[in-house]
Amino acid sequence: MNNLEITNTSLILSSVLIIIALIVDYKEQLGLGKDIFIAAVRAVVQLFVIGYLLSYIFKLDNTIVTLAMVLFIIFNAAYNAAKRAEGIQHAFRISLIAIGVGTLISLAVLFVSGALMWTPSQIVPITGMIASNAMTAIGVGYRTMNSKFKDQRQQVLERLALGADVNQASTAIIRDSIKSAMAPSVDRTKTVGLVSLPGMMSGLMFAGVDPTAAIRYQIVVMFMLIATTGFSTMISSYMAYKSYFNNRKQLLS
Repeated sequence: MNNLEITNTSLILSSVLIIIALIVDYKEQLGLGKDIFIAAVRAVVQLFVIGYLLSYIFKLDNTIVTLAMVLFIIFNAAYNAAKRAEGIQHAFRISLIAIGVGTLISLAVLFVSGALMWTPSQIVPITGMIASNAMTAIGVGYRTMNSKFKDQRQQVLERLALGADVNQASTAIIRDSIKSAMAPSVDRTKTVGLVSLPGMMSGLMFAGVDPTAAIRYQIVVMFMLIATTGFSTMISSYMAYKSYFNNRKQLLS
């Protein structure tokens, strides 16, 4: 296992997997061919660029540079989450606040517990894990909220007509949005070790870290991701639902 090496030939041959995905797209007429191709190319370019960049940052070990990298990750996560917020005003600002607060709280807890130190090799990867999970969850929350406000428009109007304020009229939709956003993280935690083998734990053990230490670290990470997902989606949902109403507290068409 220690002699495992991914050669250029291996990388080229692995592109067959992308070709298979493109064949499925073509056969089923999914319309995702362009996105799949662009995603594959971007993944290759971005991973090589960020790999060399992280190598430099790890060696530099500078507090300001590390903080800048953390902010860069949060900014990009918010930008991509906002793309899923069709019709939601100030989606980027909402996403930035939700992901930023959720990430910073999780990092603070890890610092206080002694599970994390302010070194680039720890801070940057952990921040990426937190922000990416929050980004995905918030995107799911946005899509669920859009769908629910369309499907339950009549119910919301009825609640408003009976004297409910916009928060009371939207409570069920907000809860459904948070629940849908958190579901993947909860399911992943339920099945960890049974269905999926955690990459971080496996990587640490592969690097020679004591299995018990690797397991403990993975437990901390799983708990951290659930908390961040819940907190971030709660913030984004309670900030976003107001976009569906005007200043006169009327539901927009």
